[in-house]
Amino acid sequence: MAAEFHIQGVPVSDLAAEFGTPLYVYDAETVTRQYSGLRDLLHPAVEIFYSLKANPNIAICALLHSLGARAEVSSLAELTTAGRAGVAAEDIVFPGPGKSEEELTACLDAGIAAIVCESLDELALVDRLAAERGVTARVALRVNPSFSVKGAKLVMSGTGRQFGIDQETLLAQPDLAERFLSVRLVGIHIYMGTRVLDEQVVAEHTERIFEAAEQIADALGFPLELVDIGGGLGVPYFEGERDLDPSVLTALLNPLIEKFTAGRPKTRIIMELGRYLTAPAGVYVTRVRYLKESRGERFAIVDGGTHHHMAAVGVGSFVKRNFPIQLLSRTGAEADEVWNIAGPLCTPNDTLGKKVRLPSLETGDLVGVLQSGAYGPSASPVHFLSHGHPAEVLVYEGRPLLVRERDRPEDLLVRQRSYDFTGASGDTAGAAT
Repeated sequence: MAAEFHIQGVPVSDLAAEFGTPLYVYDAETVTRQYSGLRDLLHPAVEIFYSLKANPNIAICALLHSLGARAEVSSLAELTTAGRAGVAAEDIVFPGPGKSEEELTACLDAGIAAIVCESLDELALVDRLAAERGVTARVALRVNPSFSVKGAKLVMSGTGRQFGIDQETLLAQPDLAERFLSVRLVGIHIYMGTRVLDEQVVAEHTERIFEAAEQIADALGFPLELVDIGGGLGVPYFEGERDLDPSVLTALLNPLIEKFTAGRPKTRIIMELGRYLTAPAGVYVTRVRYLKESRGERFAIVDGGTHHHMAAVGVGSFVKRNFPIQLLSRTGAEADEVWNIAGPLCTPNDTLGKKVRLPSLETGDLVGVLQSGAYGPSASPVHFLSHGHPAEVLVYEGRPLLVRERDRPEDLLVRQRSYDFTGASGDTAGAAT
């Protein structure tokens, strides 16, 4: 009998039988390897902050925190998650272009390391809220730099953006640090782009960020207590892409960091990592429900789809490229057939993989989308067709842990309200039901 896919010795069929499908499974050993493989080589002055947006599951955050990661959050729920995972307030930063008053107030009350302000309007609001509470807000300025560096799959600076304050705008306001009496400017945050797979590009980003941070802090006259150099380290999803080599990356980065810290030994250096830490650890497990042929093409209809894994549909790409997809039931079988892997949704866009080379499939087979530990259900329309959120399982030291329960129909309906619209008793709408 052909071998099947397993995680830390646990067969995928056992996971599917216990927790059902579709299902996200995360391998704690892989998360640990991704973190430690970089942390052990990276200059000790750099602090790794886990970007919860990549995978906001509290168990994933707690696991990474146990390894030494801090937290970068971008919502009230993420701030709460980080706190419940054990991350101390002084090890949390909060960027984001459109924070609410409730979120800013929570940051002030918690006393986090830095609120990352992304506009002058936001800076003024933080100043007012801090003054009302009689506290001083610790603020890092997110900068949209005047330069851009190629090599990111998603560029987030260098042109007109909703992110950050233009570098030239900041340099034209040397009195900025003095104008807001309840704000203490402590640092600079620059995030060039994401999904970078070239070590030289990461190093070039970092060098330019250090230069810009020093220029702005000196021009505005505040001590540079913190520099967030972004991160954006990528993982390979598609054919022709490769993994970053931590040894090559750190050989380029560490001299830059050593040079910077020699002149500013008390400045905290933050690197944000999300996708890099969690994507390789996840597999989205689906089960084949039906097989069919249409106009000469083979289709496998599986029980999971893009409502759980929108990234796999290739949104924003001119050409659909498949995530790595594998038959999990029989890992040794020859991939000699071409299949389209489609989900259960009533839309032609619900295609996890097009023209994927796989072995001959059978009803009941388990098919997995690999590299799926980041931007999975939290970045997908999980409520489309009212299917709800899938279960999530973390395999830790050979033991499967249910870290999120599957949504049930009653879970999706519990916050909805219905009314009696029959007009009984002469009311336009009767009592809620």
